[in-house]
Amino acid sequence: MTDKIIKTPEQWQQSLTDEQFRVTRQAHTERPFTGIYWDETSAGSYRCICCKTPLFSSETKFDAGCGWPSFYASVDKAAVLEKRDISHGMVRTEVVCAQCDAHLGHLFDDGPEPSGLRYCINSASLDLAKETL
Repeated sequence: MTDKIIKTPEQWQQSLTDEQFRVTRQAHTERPFTGIYWDETSAGSYRCICCKTPLFSSETKFDAGCGWPSFYASVDKAAVLEKRDISHGMVRTEVVCAQCDAHLGHLFDDGPEPSGLRYCINSASLDLAKETL
């Protein structure tokens, strides 16, 4: 992995929409069933909206019925970091981009096999690079 990408909030605001900034830099959550990728079925690579690091593959995407894009594995364990999140009166595992620390979503242990994991990710934190045939 290359050096960590560090920018000021003002620099991030220049390259992101308001919603992308709120989600990735301020750890907000988009409303369920509103993001552009929650029901996307195209093949491709889901990359970090901030730094374009590949994070998830459409091959591991599944419909969890929760209203956010869900994946049972990341493309590389080193691509995402897990952090303890005790906000909102809950204990959860936050998922962030290892390259730029963008907030992506949360990790739960109620996903399908083979991992049993559900990476519940905000569409606003992702950019889909669709595969071409």
